[in-house]
Amino acid sequence: MNHLLRIVLTLCALLLSACVNKEIIDDINIATGMGLDKSEDEIRGTIMIPVFQPDKSIDNFTFSATGTIPRETIAKMRNKSSQPIVGGSIEVIFFNEELARDGIVNLLDLFLRDPSIGARVYLGVVDGDVKEIFDGDYGDRGNAVYLAGVIEDGIRGGSLPLTNLRQFLFDYFQKGKDPYLPYLEKTEPDLVELKGLALFKEDKVVDILSVEQMFYLKLLVDRHHRGGTIAKIGEEAAVFKLLKTKKNFQLTNRNPYQFTIDLKLRGIVSEYTGRSLSRKEVNEIEKQLEKQVVTESMKIIHYNQNLGIDPIGFGHFANTKTRGFDFDKWEQQYYPNAEFIINADVTITEVGMQE
Repeated sequence: MNHLLRIVLTLCALLLSACVNKEIIDDINIATGMGLDKSEDEIRGTIMIPVFQPDKSIDNFTFSATGTIPRETIAKMRNKSSQPIVGGSIEVIFFNEELARDGIVNLLDLFLRDPSIGARVYLGVVDGDVKEIFDGDYGDRGNAVYLAGVIEDGIRGGSLPLTNLRQFLFDYFQKGKDPYLPYLEKTEPDLVELKGLALFKEDKVVDILSVEQMFYLKLLVDRHHRGGTIAKIGEEAAVFKLLKTKKNFQLTNRNPYQFTIDLKLRGIVSEYTGRSLSRKEVNEIEKQLEKQVVTESMKIIHYNQNLGIDPIGFGHFANTKTRGFDFDKWEQQYYPNAEFIINADVTITEVGMQE
């Protein structure tokens, strides 16, 4: 019986292996990044290809072409390549700001129909041309690894809310919530910097949040793990590093709509300009941070209201708490006049070494 089972399994393995398309890495061009720029009345597509060197370092090469739709640019780039271009290793998909202000969902159709492209691919909006960013030299691990790392580090250790292809599409199709993407800029020949957050109305960029503003938006939409901010106490300043955050939303009124948001922040003081910190001074820093969180978070909410966008998702939250919720009335009447109450509770657990 065991012998028969081994024979069956062997035959199944042979049949399955025959169905797999085999590709030798030296005989293909592996696309690790795709970028789209607005070029007059057309779109310029750029594909980033890693070139593996004998010393295990990675150089970078790009193909570019223009067309009226992304598929046309891809076809033209394939005509320039002496080997097949495959997209199963794409890590980043970038759009220049000018193109993103016209809308990107139709452009994403190319990637959504390709089963080899994963849902966790990072999307981004760039200041300037994507091609210029892709043509940079960011070390020997490959440009795609570097660019994906800039975004990933912003999510895990900075103020960038969770964002990728899946999250963008989820927010786009979710009624009562608008998407956002990281905003990047090439600041030096070998450096790309996360400069803020591109805010969308449906699929079009409408404005850019600064890195400082992004910190407070993340408090409202995601969990901070290692982000930080600065609190000023008189002439002194303290750098507050987050360890843990927690938020709670409540719909406390419907005429007008009123939301109460409780924010809890735990962290440490990693730097202080004064000589030492007493318990009294620590309490003052906590109170200052609480005021700061309330004030700046409220500014972000009102800023979004004035733009007519809802990246925090108050409309979605109200819908889950209201029977027969009317999204048309929400957008035209309720959201612009909604009121918000924010409560902040900051706890400093450590203040570093004291003299």
